[in-house]
Amino acid sequence: MTTLPTLLAGPVLRRTNRKDFTVWFAASVAPSTLRLNLWAEQCHSYPFPESQCLRLSPKLWLVNFTIEHQLSTQDHVGYDIVEAESGKSVLPEDICYTKHSHINVQLTDTADHILHGSCRNPHHPSADSLVMLDDRVSRSIASEQYNDTPDLLLLTGDQIYADHIAGPTLASIQKVIDLLALPNERFEESVLADSSALHSGEIGLYERDRLLPRYHDSTSRLKNFLNQQQTAIFSSRDCENHLISFSEFIAMYLLNWSPVLWKAIDFDALEPESIAAEHMETWAKEKETLRDFVKGLPKVRRLLAHIPTYMIFDDHDVTDDWNLTVGWEKAAYEYPFSKQIIGNALFSYLLCQAWGNNPKQMEADWSDELATFFSDVRSDSSTTWCFNQNRHKDFVTSLLRYEKWHYTLDSHPKVVVLDTRTRRWRSESKMNKPSGLMDWEAMVEFQQELLGLDSVVVVSPAPMFGVKFIETLQATATKLGNPLIIDAENWMAHPGSANTLLSIFTHSKTPENFVILSGDVHYSFVYDVKLRFKQSDSHIYQITCSGIKNEFPEPLLTVCDWLDKWLYTPRSPLNWFTKRKRLKVFKRKPQPSEHNRLVNRSGIGLVKLDPFGKPAHISVLHGDGSQTEFPETYSED
Repeated sequence: MTTLPTLLAGPVLRRTNRKDFTVWFAASVAPSTLRLNLWAEQCHSYPFPESQCLRLSPKLWLVNFTIEHQLSTQDHVGYDIVEAESGKSVLPEDICYTKHSHINVQLTDTADHILHGSCRNPHHPSADSLVMLDDRVSRSIASEQYNDTPDLLLLTGDQIYADHIAGPTLASIQKVIDLLALPNERFEESVLADSSALHSGEIGLYERDRLLPRYHDSTSRLKNFLNQQQTAIFSSRDCENHLISFSEFIAMYLLNWSPVLWKAIDFDALEPESIAAEHMETWAKEKETLRDFVKGLPKVRRLLAHIPTYMIFDDHDVTDDWNLTVGWEKAAYEYPFSKQIIGNALFSYLLCQAWGNNPKQMEADWSDELATFFSDVRSDSSTTWCFNQNRHKDFVTSLLRYEKWHYTLDSHPKVVVLDTRTRRWRSESKMNKPSGLMDWEAMVEFQQELLGLDSVVVVSPAPMFGVKFIETLQATATKLGNPLIIDAENWMAHPGSANTLLSIFTHSKTPENFVILSGDVHYSFVYDVKLRFKQSDSHIYQITCSGIKNEFPEPLLTVCDWLDKWLYTPRSPLNWFTKRKRLKVFKRKPQPSEHNRLVNRSGIGLVKLDPFGKPAHISVLHGDGSQTEFPETYSED
């Protein structure tokens, strides 16, 4: 492709309601040459302010554009991105559902029709559920059934898999970096001098685990017994192609949400370079799977342009086992190279995800620092850009100290999205014990958001109430001194955070109805939780849907499901000793399914709430077009 399209990714509709309109996109030209046209009762044309635009390279600008509007009498608005001089639209031809020349968006302040999901792995062989969802929304709009259009889409973690990149994807990322002339950066305490060396051929595909730092772990009994104290900080089982540089993370986001750059680099003709013979079969399988992923991206792009979309990170957006234990944090943040990798992940998350969740907060906290940072990026050559190393180091430190990734939506019911990754309740007894998912201060802030509400939707990337048998396996791994083996991170793994969470649920001034939306685990389930000793008729609904394009290994999940059902029946001694004394937990039976409580197929969760904030309908819309429902038929835990 000799000439890049104006829009490289997006538009992605972000925080949008009757008072706010927010859109994110990546452009190959200066946003000053573009305008946003917004149709309500009449057309308004808006320039893109410099404070909401960042130039990352000679060929890439990121725009997080937000305005406050007064459209309370309107149910729908339309928008278009046009050239400032000619007024010609720069949107792709297939971006609209209808025959309109612009994108139509439903405006609402309610959150009673919610789509949610997590874990979208491009090279997993399961179907991409966002493609199926686009087909569903397309049918609704074509038949003018606007009441069936979702209010919002919640992506509850692992929007990218930074620690598990397919070989063809990593090769494509390098092509994108070259095509867009994305900036170079120097590395501290690494065998490589800078990010350009990542793709020089010195380190081949599927060999990056040799680059990643290790530390001496003397806290694990099992590792001491096996004399294996040297432990990888980045502990994913599939980290051979872990993302490292900021430019790699940015390129991954552009490839994950748009077909443009896959076409620009001619992905079909992509051949492996710097690859060992034993990896050729893996390359071929991954590339074949990625062809289907890329084929579906025009529909994913169209969907994200129409539905207000909100996001929150989980581990794979950064790296597996991110902040799992105090020992992991100490090793990761004391080593400059690993600290830089984690900082690059958060840097790209800020620009591509977090900004659109809460634009006012992010602009107030980061605009000046970002403007100063990128003013130093350009070098003497107009085509070779690089980071100022000292400024980059300081910016990474600021990102790692930031504590405002969480946010709320002032909808009905209110939506509270939790950061369960950066404000951990750290264990004071042992370095390798799992940290609580939120510390005391974060839990107090969470409770303040709930006071006086009748109902609330809470987004917790990891389920607050999980599968007991799997949690028991995690606890066993922790006692053996190796919690990283089974990712021992659940709300009940840390007594302090678990007891504080239960106290919040039983507080007299917190909502009667909690709807908890979660992902992370690569399977789906629904629990109804009743508080035993609260005077009011309050309920908690744990609704877990995962993954959008990922699944749990079989037959392992079926075995875990079966053992959980039989070992933790209401009459089981094991269940008695692990019973959550203040709670009654009821497991809903999915339909169609005769036996299993856990659903192991890629999908997007659909939740419809009644006027009191209770779920009236819960289902999973699978990537293959089928649907699993969770009616009110259940067994007690």
